[in-house]
Amino acid sequence: MTEGAPDSLIPYDEIVQDALRAVVGRVLDQVEKEGLPGNHHFYITFKTQAAGVDIPQHLIERYPDEMTIVIQNRYWDLHVSASGFEVGLSFNQVGSKLSIPFAAITAFHDPAVDFALHFSAQVDDQQPEEIAEAENDPVVRPAEDGSNVVSVDFTRKK
Repeated sequence: MTEGAPDSLIPYDEIVQDALRAVVGRVLDQVEKEGLPGNHHFYITFKTQAAGVDIPQHLIERYPDEMTIVIQNRYWDLHVSASGFEVGLSFNQVGSKLSIPFAAITAFHDPAVDFALHFSAQVDDQQPEEIAEAENDPVVRPAEDGSNVVSVDFTRKK
């Protein structure tokens, strides 16, 4: 007899991840329609090589694994769909259009209210390269005390 819970035939991990990513979509959709309210702003981290990500080649070269962008003062043309979002941002004073599927997002943080979501990432067998900070604004990491932070890790113990 094996110890622990049996493997589920229902993909709960994926369902919860999709639901939490839908929170990001709903927030961005509201911002698309009404603009950023108050002091709200977002740090969004995503896998640059994930399926469906469309960013300029120079950003892929600089951030070959993961990148954090900031949606705050200098963004334009935010468009949200059911599967992801597009936004214009400036990097070294050069405008760029980014298209990011929600499935590529690994973290979302709104420092104005200390709200953060962290998502499990599909990791290949290779080790990722060191990640440089976003060029369009300095990154502020979520508080370590866990206040208003939702972290989801679905690593199964076997």
